[in-house]
Amino acid sequence: MANKPGPAVLHSARTLHWLGVSCGFGAGAWLGAAEAPTKLVTAGFSPFIISLGMVAGVFVARWTVPMLLKGTGYIWMDLKEKKHLMVWAILAGMLWAVANTLTVFAIRNVGLSIAFPLWNTNSLVGLFWGWLLFNELKNSGAKQWLKVLGGAAGIVVGACVLALATSHQTSTGPQGAATLGICAALGAGLLWGTMYIPYRKAYISGMNPLSFVTVFTFGELGTVFALALIFGGGYDQVAADLTKAKPVMFWLFLGGFCWVLGDLFQQYAAKYIGIGRGIPLSNTNQLWGLAWGALVFGELAGQSTTAQVLVVVGSLIMIAGAAAISFAEAPESEHTSWDSAMERECTRYGMDRGKVERCMRGEDVLALQEPKRHWWEALVGVAALGMFIYLGMNAERAPIEANPIWMGILSVATIAFLIVCGLLLWRRTKFS
Repeated sequence: MANKPGPAVLHSARTLHWLGVSCGFGAGAWLGAAEAPTKLVTAGFSPFIISLGMVAGVFVARWTVPMLLKGTGYIWMDLKEKKHLMVWAILAGMLWAVANTLTVFAIRNVGLSIAFPLWNTNSLVGLFWGWLLFNELKNSGAKQWLKVLGGAAGIVVGACVLALATSHQTSTGPQGAATLGICAALGAGLLWGTMYIPYRKAYISGMNPLSFVTVFTFGELGTVFALALIFGGGYDQVAADLTKAKPVMFWLFLGGFCWVLGDLFQQYAAKYIGIGRGIPLSNTNQLWGLAWGALVFGELAGQSTTAQVLVVVGSLIMIAGAAAISFAEAPESEHTSWDSAMERECTRYGMDRGKVERCMRGEDVLALQEPKRHWWEALVGVAALGMFIYLGMNAERAPIEANPIWMGILSVATIAFLIVCGLLLWRRTKFS
């Protein structure tokens, strides 16, 4: 008869589950806040310039945050041990960049409140890949499957309700703009859902999320810049558009920075509870997107009662579905299936299984090797801060209407999630 896991093992698994759940909620808050600056597309800026400005902020943040938290010596040591994952991180960044550009088009055509839930169908795609490639939900039992499948059904129904709401939306764009916006949002969801394959592959190999996102950002920036050059009229036109957008570049950089914080929490959620559970939970960003769109930017003002009810009901249905998936805690039998996927990766790439197991349990194995910190890391952090200060000094008030009271309330709530989730991660895993 197989030995049952001891109380210490069960307690560790349970604390990691709730840590992953907390990170998922934190991701939702910060990913929701990050999309607010893309409302600038309604002020006449090119979607490619909006995306490029955000990704520039993402690039700066993805280098500075991991470096300040763990140091370049730590990051470099992790990357050297898992060189095969670098190409996967770049690929994930490329998928993210295309998806992020599509979201700008979606927001322009159907609005933030409606586009958000549509591209959050990425949870369905991620759920499928998690089951197919990484043994998530395998041997989990009928109860867990019922929670996950019921949640998935809720997500699909909620998306359909929100798509229906667009038929009640007054559009000033050309005929068919709403349909194109829906397609763009769903396309972004498909790409983001596929992007989670490299995420999970990295974390069942014991990679630190901070190392992964450092390489990830090269795929992001390179792809967005290429898209801007190809579809934005060439280098001269892109340079002219960037000059035009200089007064609002601070807000785009800020949006990119917020996105990095949300994505880091999402990465930790994917590491500790899997993409089938972590991604739907992080998709509570739709609630934050609805709040920013409706309360701060007044997107639902002037809409019919039917349209407003459909948007709210559709969002609540999707959130309920995501919650059902996320709170389906993986039993020991499913963790055994996860271990088989981990063993496959260890065998394929010659990694130390014991070391990878410890990393998956939240232990900071690399810290035991005492990687060296460098004095110039502080200068990089100061330079990044200086860049934001410079852009802030040249910033102008965005030419869009916004409610400052609700903006302040949502900002405070978002910062609270950062503090709480950051402390939980540090105490349990030291950001490993």
